[in-house]
Amino acid sequence: MFKKIMTPVDLAHKGDLEKALQVSADLAKHYGAEVVFVAVTAATPSSTAHNPAEFAQKLDAFASEQADKHGISASGDTEISHDPTTDVDDALLKTVGKIGADLIVMQSHMPNVMDYVWPSNGGKVAEHAKCSVMVVRG
Repeated sequence: MFKKIMTPVDLAHKGDLEKALQVSADLAKHYGAEVVFVAVTAATPSSTAHNPAEFAQKLDAFASEQADKHGISASGDTEISHDPTTDVDDALLKTVGKIGADLIVMQSHMPNVMDYVWPSNGGKVAEHAKCSVMVVRG
């Protein structure tokens, strides 16, 4: 049913992604699908990497670790944005078509009062994606 699963990740908060990572791996095994871990970064230095090339290397290493840990096929896709904080949703939605994903599995957070002011990333992606979306509660 699914051939390519897109799983957005934030390399600065890998520990908060365990549920979505496990769901992605389980679905990939079940359907024989590839998982593409997608991360959005800026072209400028960040706490995660000095430049986009270093960021891409770290994302590829993360994908390789997940593939080995879960026995799945996985790769990384780095998207560059001038402001990842505000552009992450649009970058993720654009990437769905670019990589040919037919399922997105993404981690959510516990809702709070700010979710009434600004929509969550998972909510916007689920509303606008042209494929199935599974938002895993954190």
